[in-house]
Amino acid sequence: MFITQKHLPRRTFLRGLGTTLALPLMDAMVPAFAQSSASTQRLGFVYVPHGAIFDRWTPDEVGGDFTFKPTLEPLEPYRERLNIVSGLHHRAADSTAVHSLSPTTWLSGVRPKPTQGVDAYAGVTADQIAATAIGQDTMLPSMELATEDHSGLIGACDRDYGCIYMNTLSWRTPTTPMPMEINPRKVFERMFGQGGSIEARLARAREDTSILDALSQQTKSLQRTLGAHDRQMLGLYLEGVREIERRLERAEAQIEANRDLVIPEAPAGIPFEYEDHVDMMFDLLALAYQADITRVFTFMMARELSNRTYTQAGVAEGHHAVSHHQNRAEKIAMNARIQTYHVGLFARFLDKLDAIPDGDGSLLDHSLILYGSNMSNSNQHDHFPLPNVVVGGRGRMNGGQHVKCVDHTPMTNLLLTMLHKTDVPIESLGDSTDTIAEI
Repeated sequence: MFITQKHLPRRTFLRGLGTTLALPLMDAMVPAFAQSSASTQRLGFVYVPHGAIFDRWTPDEVGGDFTFKPTLEPLEPYRERLNIVSGLHHRAADSTAVHSLSPTTWLSGVRPKPTQGVDAYAGVTADQIAATAIGQDTMLPSMELATEDHSGLIGACDRDYGCIYMNTLSWRTPTTPMPMEINPRKVFERMFGQGGSIEARLARAREDTSILDALSQQTKSLQRTLGAHDRQMLGLYLEGVREIERRLERAEAQIEANRDLVIPEAPAGIPFEYEDHVDMMFDLLALAYQADITRVFTFMMARELSNRTYTQAGVAEGHHAVSHHQNRAEKIAMNARIQTYHVGLFARFLDKLDAIPDGDGSLLDHSLILYGSNMSNSNQHDHFPLPNVVVGGRGRMNGGQHVKCVDHTPMTNLLLTMLHKTDVPIESLGDSTDTIAEI
């Protein structure tokens, strides 16, 4: 073998959305004698509403020798790379306003301010803490996706809590909720702009940068003529401009890094069929991971109070309606079918991640994905015990277990554990008391 210092770019092209977009990592992509760097770590959070039917979710056995219950059977292929975690409780969500508080407390463990106005105040969520720590080198520090429109949900949604708390899983600051995008085309355009050739995309990025450069020069000249208070106000404005500049620079670098990327056609919009919609969103997330456009995402597969019907799963009644099952066997069975269907869609996403090579493993190996709900028994509207499955993290997370925590262990202990597993330096989150050692 002749050894040279020549090597191919890491991202010669990628694969996603049914189009060939990437080569696997090959020896030719690594300079001679170079040591491979540590694999990129990624976090994802997938939310489903209305809890779980636990006798069809939680294994009877604790530890490694467990049998999957029917709802989680689609995850059987990933047994050695997952943990089913039971015994967790989210006290921050304990309230009669269950549907508003379930999404907004799921990743924070902080009960928000009771309000139906614009003065919402909630806890910073785990995804945004991770985005600050591991997402700043990517074009999109985080991505927030959903499948149902929340724009019409404003004002009062649930007792003393406004719809703003039900409309997102993610809070960047206590007063800044992150909007969740439901349109695959808009997600695509955030990732790739309007598409087109590399040269056209670079030209647009450079044009945007040049406009901001000119704006900065004008504002700096203006700053010299202003009083102290106005200079402070202008300074805050300039900081926003600088953040846009940083994002544009990252976007340009991303385009250059993926110079040979073959961009798939942009989605036409929101698919008519729910299953197609979910699959497309998962495809975009897999592509975003693969191209290192983001390392952190949240995805609300369905929203609280959703009355979507799931004829694909044999359920013609609305989800929220059947979630109030009143312990009737036929409605419990409907709930279980919907929940198994959702898990099956999630399993297809795992298949995608596991099929994409990444360093010494796959994208799934180098990601930690939480799948779960912040409601327990949908008929009782309680928050203990919570249904949670964590998948991925080969080499960083122990797998192949049903981990039974002491009853009422804070859910935030699991979130804190996941953050630590992805090298996010944080001592506590919400009401956390410790990490979960078994994981």
